[in-house]
Amino acid sequence: MLVMEGGAPRCLDCADLGHLVFLPRGDTALTRRSREESVLSAVVVRFNRRKGRYERQGVLVEEAGLARAEERCLADAEARRRRRVRDVGRRAVEDVRFAEAFAAEIRRLFPGCPVDRARGIASHASLRGSGRVGRSAAGRALSEGAVVSAVVASVRHVDTPYDALLMSGVARHEARRRIAGGVEAVLRGWRGVGVEEVAG
Repeated sequence: MLVMEGGAPRCLDCADLGHLVFLPRGDTALTRRSREESVLSAVVVRFNRRKGRYERQGVLVEEAGLARAEERCLADAEARRRRRVRDVGRRAVEDVRFAEAFAAEIRRLFPGCPVDRARGIASHASLRGSGRVGRSAAGRALSEGAVVSAVVASVRHVDTPYDALLMSGVARHEARRRIAGGVEAVLRGWRGVGVEEVAG
């Protein structure tokens, strides 16, 4: 591990941090309490070249502070476990309600979309931690743009040869151009827009 000082890297001993111990990320309570119990601490990051950003790896804390933090965590471990269980249950109920609301919005915008398909799209788009459109701020607000984006993505992958085109080496933008008509046809059908309406 190195510390950047004045634009130059220094070893931990040179930066007067060599006496600290490394606590990997993963246990939020232990990390927080270790920093509270340590007079000196430092956050450890690593640059992820693929994502182009620094990512937290853990913290450096005093060994005595870590020991005190571990004692505190052991003392209330059962209470924290019960709280985690309650939180998991609460989030599960929230997720089910949100997916139902998302599916209802799909059915409102696309009344011809089969109920099971709307539920499947909503469940996929709103999966917690997925980073999909349903978990975005717009998705959580059930904005029309976010809902339509989720439906379009589903139609693209399920109702057209889009994935096969990608696997055959067709560039993404070209594959989307080729299947655009098929996507729009499905959406028109689900919106209940007939040929007469389109022609008019």
